[in-house]
Amino acid sequence: MKKLYLLTLACVIAIQGFGQSSIVYFTKDITPESLVSIYEALGVNSDGKRVAVKISTGESSRTNYLRPEFIKGLVQKVNGNIVECNTAYGGSRSTTAAHRRAIAERGFNDIATVDIMDEEGEIQLPVTDTRHIKHDIVGSHLQNYDLMINLAHFKGHAMGGFGGVLKNQSIGVASSSGKLYIHSAGRSTSRWMSDDQDGFLESMAAAAQAVHNYFHQDGRNIVYINVMNNLSIDCDCDGNPASPKMKDIGILASRDPVALDKACLDLVFNHQSVAGDDASPLIRRIESLHGTHTVAYAEQLGLGSQQYTLVNLDEQTGIKTTASEPSTHLYNVYTLDGKKLLTNARSLDGLQKGTYIVNGEKRIIE
Repeated sequence: MKKLYLLTLACVIAIQGFGQSSIVYFTKDITPESLVSIYEALGVNSDGKRVAVKISTGESSRTNYLRPEFIKGLVQKVNGNIVECNTAYGGSRSTTAAHRRAIAERGFNDIATVDIMDEEGEIQLPVTDTRHIKHDIVGSHLQNYDLMINLAHFKGHAMGGFGGVLKNQSIGVASSSGKLYIHSAGRSTSRWMSDDQDGFLESMAAAAQAVHNYFHQDGRNIVYINVMNNLSIDCDCDGNPASPKMKDIGILASRDPVALDKACLDLVFNHQSVAGDDASPLIRRIESLHGTHTVAYAEQLGLGSQQYTLVNLDEQTGIKTTASEPSTHLYNVYTLDGKKLLTNARSLDGLQKGTYIVNGEKRIIE
């Protein structure tokens, strides 16, 4: 019997003490009603709270942003404001005036008040990890809210590999200059610098933790939802994204952003692709940019855990999964020099003795 040794993340988990699984809720039903139901499963009381629902308003009508008719029920249930910040690149949302036109064109004004949080300036939040960024620069209106619902569209991303709640909370909540600060790994607030990929990913994790910590003070709260539909390799910040090759999966929600993004990554990496439902383009996008590093680094910072229990609301059953054992037990295997050997394999029995990258982690097979 071959013995498998997890060399990397298991050591981190042991050192940091991440022994308990976080709860991640799942439903395959992507409807306005299910979005409300999965939010309710989180057990959050929004009564009397000033609620921010953080979404992406999308770079164009062709992008795959979450549509107003889909999120309307949730936003109005919590009597929330939709919140956004301006972008740091030229486009339809780089200034407040242009962004407001885009918001009106997309129909968001028809369902709720939309707050561009950096319209009147920015504030700095302290960060726990100062390796790259020394603070997190966010829209000043963030301080107007007691509860944030981080409502993200999970998909690929041309710079981060993928976008989920961690990106929506870091880049998405940052002001224009704050976005540049994260992208440059703390080197500039005025120009694009993208030559330090891991530094960028680690800066996203640090910024996401800053927002999370802010909403866990003084009676505030924050919860997380990922909608896994229209799974393009491109982000909603791309005005002309590639068509999705993978079919919709469902909605997932948690109080732990690390567990939530990890659960979504597992569903992508363990997807059994068939004609017309192919996860491989999205997997390649994520891997080519080391996208999973954001989640691993966020766990290392103590933002959350990659260990989670997946609760299927459609079946009302719990299936335990951890960072080392995906719920579907499928394996994507690479050699150390990046050659792919197995795709969504159910067993590692055919591998020779040696060291491999299995589901993004180094393992020795003896």
